[in-house]
Amino acid sequence: MSHEVPAVPVPRRPGLMSLEQALEQLLGAAQPLGGQQTVATLEADGRVLAQDIRSALDVPGFDNSSMDGYAVNRAELAAAVAAGQALAVSQRIPAGHFGPALQAGSVARIFTGAPLPAGADAVVMQEEVEASLDEQGQGLARFSSVPEPGAFIRRRGEDIRLGDTVLPAGTRLGPAELGLAASLGLAELPVRPRLRVALFSTGDELVMPGEVAPEQMAPGAIYNSNRYFLAVLLKRLGCEVSDLGIVPDRREATLEALRQAAESHDLIVTSGGVSVGEEDHVKPAVQQLGGLDLWQIAIKPGKPFAHGWIARAGQVGQATESAEAGKVGEAGNTAGRCHFVGLPGNPVSSFVTFLLLVRPLLQRLQGVSSGLGIVPVAADGLPPAIFLPAHFDWPRADRRREFLRARLNAAGGLDLFPNQSSGVLTSVAWCDGLVDLPAGRTIARGDSVPFIPMAALLG
Repeated sequence: MSHEVPAVPVPRRPGLMSLEQALEQLLGAAQPLGGQQTVATLEADGRVLAQDIRSALDVPGFDNSSMDGYAVNRAELAAAVAAGQALAVSQRIPAGHFGPALQAGSVARIFTGAPLPAGADAVVMQEEVEASLDEQGQGLARFSSVPEPGAFIRRRGEDIRLGDTVLPAGTRLGPAELGLAASLGLAELPVRPRLRVALFSTGDELVMPGEVAPEQMAPGAIYNSNRYFLAVLLKRLGCEVSDLGIVPDRREATLEALRQAAESHDLIVTSGGVSVGEEDHVKPAVQQLGGLDLWQIAIKPGKPFAHGWIARAGQVGQATESAEAGKVGEAGNTAGRCHFVGLPGNPVSSFVTFLLLVRPLLQRLQGVSSGLGIVPVAADGLPPAIFLPAHFDWPRADRRREFLRARLNAAGGLDLFPNQSSGVLTSVAWCDGLVDLPAGRTIARGDSVPFIPMAALLG
């Protein structure tokens, strides 16, 4: 039986920031990028609308049949049914053709999508009609009942009215939205420019897959898995990604990589090497070129997160003055700045932190709004959770808010991946969602727990 377990009083460590606080600061430092492009509707999947799309016509543009059947006048049909008489089939109306007004005492054979003839006020599906021919070969139709008014008729404008805002600015376009735009006759759409993101990793221990065979890996070396899933996540969210690979673990190389990336990108994403109190080359390089905030966030996996900005050419001196004045982030997105995000190095921490923090930041920079084409979000920036029974126990309460990798099972409950370590990327590949467990809470088998499907986080 589902039951509510009281929170265990586990105090949060001093200095830890809640997810809500982190998002408030992160999104407060970002504004949607300007500009607009016109692209072919067929090429607009994943793009974000720059303007409202209003309809220049009614959809449908005329009353039409939603079934293959017979267009009838109900009053005449009622008299024929009462007398047990068949009605003549006076015309045949296929889709794409307008027929004349319905003749008195007759019906029209009509097909799905065909315009309704004047004088008809209902359609009877063909399965309910007995069709025959008279001695002269004239079609006849015999009915057993009278339909409701307007039966199987799609009225003009019942889907979209002339002048309606069909797709608001800020909508991320997908297959359904593109089909809707095409139904309005739009071969091109106004969209925001793609967000340009530079992605690179740091660390001498990293090796690119394909460069060294597993049996030849040096002691302490690891394959750079973060690069692959981060690049795909960014592309799925509509970004134009420049993969800069692994930057050599040297101060000047790091400075040059950041400086060049800032000139032609809107956001730089790194994984690893930027943690609170950690001596590495990325942290001082970002601080030298702009400004940097190092956060410890009360989430697990995750915690270390860095956000800042890098000044573009000609802006470094101004950036330094702003940083010294305590104004880092106040200007949000400006022409002279490139946003910077540093993710944890552990792969699960990097993956989950991207979904929780970077995804909302990308949406803000892209100008995605809460209209059509975006999954609704809660106050903490997450898609709404669904509550499902836990088919596992989690007896250890943590001082941080936990995001446990879980999967829906055939019984309608949730199974938990047995190893929730932040280095076990298998858990992310196995799961199909995250259990959002508040700080200080445990889970007993049968509890109803909030579950966020991975599909909602990746959309």
